[in-house]
Amino acid sequence: MAKDSTSIYYTEGLPVPETPAAGKAPKPWEQTDVIGKPWPRVDAYERVSGTAVYPSDILLPGMLYGAILTCPHPHARVRRVDTATAETMPGVRAVVGPETREADLPWSYRNVKSKIFPPVCRFEGEPVAAVAAETPFQAWDAARAIQVEYEILPHVSDERRALDANAPKIHDGGNKVKTETYSRGDVSKGFADADVVLEQHYRTEAELHTPLELHGCVANWDGDELTLWESTQGVYAVQSRVAETLGLPLAKVRVVGHYVGGGFGSKLRTSRYSIIAAVLARRSARPVKLFLPREETYLSMGNRPPSNMTLKAGVKKDGTLTALAFTCLGTGGAFPAGGTSLVDWQIRDLYRCPNISTECTDVYINAGPARPFRAPGHPQGSWALEQMMDALAEAIGMDPVALRLKNIPTVSQGRQGSPPYTTTGLEPCLTEGARQFGWAEARRSLGAAQHKGPIRRGVGMAASVWIVGGGGPPSTVIVKLFADGSANLNMGASDIGTGTKTIMAMVVAEELGLKPEMIRIEHADTGTTQYATPSGGSKTVPTEAPAVRDAAVQVKRQVLEMAADEMGLPVDDLAYEGAAVASRSRPDRRVPITGIEGLRKRGVVVGVGHRDPNPEGKSINPFCVQFCEVEVNTQTGEMRILRFLSANESGRVMNRMSFDSQVIGGITMGIGLAATEMRILDTEQTGKLVNRNWHDYKLPTALDVPADITSAPVEMPDAEANTTGAKGLGEPVTIPTAAAVANAVYHATGIRVTESPIHPLRLCSLLEQQTKEG
Repeated sequence: MAKDSTSIYYTEGLPVPETPAAGKAPKPWEQTDVIGKPWPRVDAYERVSGTAVYPSDILLPGMLYGAILTCPHPHARVRRVDTATAETMPGVRAVVGPETREADLPWSYRNVKSKIFPPVCRFEGEPVAAVAAETPFQAWDAARAIQVEYEILPHVSDERRALDANAPKIHDGGNKVKTETYSRGDVSKGFADADVVLEQHYRTEAELHTPLELHGCVANWDGDELTLWESTQGVYAVQSRVAETLGLPLAKVRVVGHYVGGGFGSKLRTSRYSIIAAVLARRSARPVKLFLPREETYLSMGNRPPSNMTLKAGVKKDGTLTALAFTCLGTGGAFPAGGTSLVDWQIRDLYRCPNISTECTDVYINAGPARPFRAPGHPQGSWALEQMMDALAEAIGMDPVALRLKNIPTVSQGRQGSPPYTTTGLEPCLTEGARQFGWAEARRSLGAAQHKGPIRRGVGMAASVWIVGGGGPPSTVIVKLFADGSANLNMGASDIGTGTKTIMAMVVAEELGLKPEMIRIEHADTGTTQYATPSGGSKTVPTEAPAVRDAAVQVKRQVLEMAADEMGLPVDDLAYEGAAVASRSRPDRRVPITGIEGLRKRGVVVGVGHRDPNPEGKSINPFCVQFCEVEVNTQTGEMRILRFLSANESGRVMNRMSFDSQVIGGITMGIGLAATEMRILDTEQTGKLVNRNWHDYKLPTALDVPADITSAPVEMPDAEANTTGAKGLGEPVTIPTAAAVANAVYHATGIRVTESPIHPLRLCSLLEQQTKEG
């Protein structure tokens, strides 16, 4: 192949997808040379060497440090805030609170202060006042010197008591947020038609967000323009909320978030610290860095809500599900925060069942508001449904995998109109996962019936569907091809540690025949990059990748048009081959990309790509089935997870390395719900959170997570979903994990653990009860 001396960025002989005519969508990739391969992160060196600049690393000249004084009570009225002592302390440059005069600030403070410093604090950790000082130590000394007079109010910290007649009222309208119901078919008839009907109560405890990088930002004013360096999953979402709250034009607020040290949904929302930092910076005329202490993030930066669920299920002897009736009581904390949102979705949609009813009641309690937490609602519903499926299978003498295979859906039953799935990967995930795991043999050789000694082993499995996975507009991406053959990718999406930047570079590389490392990436900056929705919900790749591919295709079309003019050939006769443009009819006629005179003169070709809407009347959903083996010491109650396998159908595998990493991470988080994590509130006396640190809040460690975790992708490129064929992955891999562990514990011990987590104290109590019952 002819090669110009400057075309060092192209891979020699790399096939490039055919460029579609203008107005036509590109065809699905067939054989790929970059996409699907285990490509290392494009920013791997920066991440592992410490040179990556996270928002918490930002240092600006003259920067101050902020500290927020928060309410120590779960429910209290703020009667008086005295900041006089704090204002005179060494190093203090600004103090703000509910009694700060509006005249003390260059712009109106009246509409802001009630939003960030409420007169009534409804959970421990609500902001009361804030300080900016020369050092973090001076800021915290001053914050603690602020004198606050509280009227302590009655509290309720247990959602199961929130609706009691004598429960303290958190809001004027009472403690009930709402009740949502769903139904299809005739549940009563469904139970009458069943050969077996079972009913069971389940509970999952609240989990707390605790990403490695703390929540916070750096705020700096330049005249009337505000810049925030924020640890966020969506810079444009922060820009919108901050501009609205402060009454600023969007064009005057810039948000930068190039690296995010973990979010898992908790950084999808804009927090009060962003506004407080901006206020402190405005008042002090200095940049202000404000990151919450770890203890404060436990109180106010989100949680996976607790769920109290009852599931009644009917099945025929041949395994046909006839009816499911589900009720749930949950809480999103002190404010409307989706305490029961999506908890019933697994029941509605995962298995074919004609008769279903669900009722989910959300209530207020005096605790920090919930936030999206990797597959919001779904792991709780899975905990109930997947344990019930195993119980039904046992009751009719059917293998758990066989029961699920009997009830495979082809349409999304939970959505209005029951739209068909673009691809349905549940069945191959079940069959292929069981095969690779060795399910049939493990069921025969392990379990309580085979092993009567103190150390027992068992296997379990569970399945899931994720409500999102197909992405959608809006998304705008710019790809630039320079005269030397290198490229620039400009997108607004955040890379929250999932490898988004790498995958998008791989899309450009696949289309343009480049090496991914020769593509410069600009992202997550409202001042310099294109609009993007926040990265979350497992929709980032299926949202952004099609826009990236479209932009790359636009570049190819323009290059072909330039080459056509110079070669005196029609555009339709030319093919973009990566390093060169060649004639289809005359193979001897070709010109290197870097030799195209038009590109040399212009210096750069710019392609602007957009994401088309999802197909109408179709449902785009990823599926997951997981298998695990556990070992239980019946003398101590200790449970050890030995191995895990996750079979995922998430459309096309874009990067096998990051795909496997997501699977391992999702299983790890699921093990937290299953075995170690729970928020503990002192519900009887103080209402306060008692495990607000990494010592007392038990995140799973390397000792809790098995070394043997197998990622078994079931690859089904989804051409209907989008032009890259990819669906979401991050959420599905954490949904069924806890239920699979619970089912494995039952297989090992004969004990059904219906409340999370499965820790030694709980398991010892259930083992003792089992012994007493004989």
